[in-house]
Amino acid sequence: MTTIRAATKANQATFLPTILVATYINKSDPDAALIIDLKDVDVLQNGVDSIVRLDIGSNASDYGSENIILKLIETYSILQSKNTDLVKEWLPRMKILCESDHKSIESPLLELNNHLILRSYVVGYTSSVADIAIWGTIRGNKVAYAAVKKGSMIHLSRWFRFIEEINPWIVLAVQSVNAAAQEKKATKSKEGASYDIALPGTEKGVVTRFPPEPSGYLHIGHAKAALLNDYFAHEKYKGTLICRFDDTNPSKEKEEFQDAIVEDLALMGIKPDKTSYSSDYFEEMYQYCVNMLKNGKAYADDTEQLVMREERMNGTESKRRKDSIADNLAHLEEMKKGSEEGVKWCIRAKMSVDNPNKAMRDPVIYRCNPQPHHRTGDTWKMYPTYDFCVPIVDALEGVTHALRTIEYRDRNPQYEWMQEALGLRKVHIWDFARMNFVRTLLSKRKLTKFVDQGVVWGWDDPRFPTIRGIRRRGMTIDALREYILKQGPSRNIVNLDWTLFWATNKKYIDPVAPRHTAITKKHAVPATIRGARVAAYAEDKPKHGKNPSLGTKKVAYSQNILIEQEDAQSFAQDEEITLMNWGNAIVRKISHSLNLNPLSSANVSSLELDLNLQGDFKTTSKKITWLSTEGQELIPCELVDFDYLITKDKIEEDEQVEDFLTPTTKFRSEALADGNVADLKEHDVIQFERKGYYRVDRPFKHGQPAVMFAIPTGKEGKR
Repeated sequence: MTTIRAATKANQATFLPTILVATYINKSDPDAALIIDLKDVDVLQNGVDSIVRLDIGSNASDYGSENIILKLIETYSILQSKNTDLVKEWLPRMKILCESDHKSIESPLLELNNHLILRSYVVGYTSSVADIAIWGTIRGNKVAYAAVKKGSMIHLSRWFRFIEEINPWIVLAVQSVNAAAQEKKATKSKEGASYDIALPGTEKGVVTRFPPEPSGYLHIGHAKAALLNDYFAHEKYKGTLICRFDDTNPSKEKEEFQDAIVEDLALMGIKPDKTSYSSDYFEEMYQYCVNMLKNGKAYADDTEQLVMREERMNGTESKRRKDSIADNLAHLEEMKKGSEEGVKWCIRAKMSVDNPNKAMRDPVIYRCNPQPHHRTGDTWKMYPTYDFCVPIVDALEGVTHALRTIEYRDRNPQYEWMQEALGLRKVHIWDFARMNFVRTLLSKRKLTKFVDQGVVWGWDDPRFPTIRGIRRRGMTIDALREYILKQGPSRNIVNLDWTLFWATNKKYIDPVAPRHTAITKKHAVPATIRGARVAAYAEDKPKHGKNPSLGTKKVAYSQNILIEQEDAQSFAQDEEITLMNWGNAIVRKISHSLNLNPLSSANVSSLELDLNLQGDFKTTSKKITWLSTEGQELIPCELVDFDYLITKDKIEEDEQVEDFLTPTTKFRSEALADGNVADLKEHDVIQFERKGYYRVDRPFKHGQPAVMFAIPTGKEGKR
């Protein structure tokens, strides 16, 4: 099998000649069956000649248009002629004609123009591989092609048009290449952005890390960071992904959160190659701190927190900055003991007093905290800060690329300073924007406050942006991955709307969600169906009209059914309607309840309908859901919908969240569903026809109704 692969994002002049010669072979010899594989990439593999590749069976690959065309001439006799040696002499000129600036391309074009003064073909008296290759190079080079179209080099322009005229297939081949590229570009544009960009310095491999703090549950913002690290480590570069728990603050961390993070990563399809803990390196970090004190690159400070903050803001030197190394080491020892004196002190890096970047103004790198650690117990009484810990552990664990949200941009020089001051291996820093959503809090501190104050049920509340919360609301993992990857590695901070998020999810659940029927219990309207069978009966109907693999369900039919009050209110006397999954019926009698409120219309209390199975459903404007009250057990359900927790798109720093809480964020209604709903299990996703998609939060049990959470589709204006 012979295959030619080309990287279509590269300069077209570098691969189009090969594609055209291969197309000519396929056109002239149907038995040749060359496979042309166009790849939407910049290069096929590292190397200067990796734009186009030829594979013939198990032989070694050939790279570059010149080498490949020479190989094709050698392999396919149809390309050979008495002028083959002359053809081979012209092939090296393709490289010169690939130049993309006017000055470089002008001379070889003029030379070719002069060569063609008395010639119809580049070589000999018939069209050859030389004509196809040189024509393809010029056609693929925008600068050269523009010069030819201009017509100032009349002999070259004449030859170029002539080759097109005698080889009509050649224009179609170019159009085919361009169409394939445009289609892929359009598809990507339609799908959204992706992480298809390169990291710097990947020649020796890629190791990324996702460093969550086990002080809460992962939310959708963390999901982007996790998936981005996973993409670069496992898809883009086939490298290594480390999940490192940043457990340096015993006051906030719990093993419960750590276990939950592991589960949430697994749910997202992320499998780290290694799991580690910052606490594994406490001893190493302590020694680095000692060395910094001994080398005069750090000092101990007992300045009160508010005073220290003011001094850093004003660029004022701490009174402790020039203390002796001996004093600093003595204070460190007290911190290590967790003594009454030790808790008053911290260690600060001696970076700068008045650097314009305030993150560089002698940041704290160690604090004393006698509280037991959930992994190391009472071993340590002092703990490194995140800004001290991360550059050290990144270097020690072999991380090559540290992916950080742009909030850390001012602290990136601090990260680099630490590694240089400690003589550590340098790590590439790569920034990306975090995801923010309108009317949504992603601050772990604020989310924790909502949980502690009982504003929500817990970390898996369906109104929460946690991975568990949105999954409980009905988001599928496949949709979550797709949505986040679509956001790409943008560095622009924007407040995203939830609309596209849930619209992406609908694309996944609609084809596989079984269809069921539910009627709102309040003011449900009983209807008598004249012409229906006297005895109730049931028929098997597909659970999904377009997906027979989901199986069938029982649909009960009888003379007595229930209809939604809203539908009944819309009926007119003698109007023909369609009962979904049954047929047409004519409204013969509408009865209303006694109305004591002159400001509202009376409820419909009952209906009488004549079944008209010969009627055409295409002629009716109202197609309604219904439930038979006989032939099945109607299943009580509680349908729950939700709204945003806050009323403002973005809470500013000087605003209090409590001032913008949505008064009512959950809405419950009672309904009766078809008997098949009794078989549903927790987490099942269904569609109640004409109501929407729902996730089963609690299955039906006798004496307890099923609880169903409404799944947004991007149209409701709710999260």
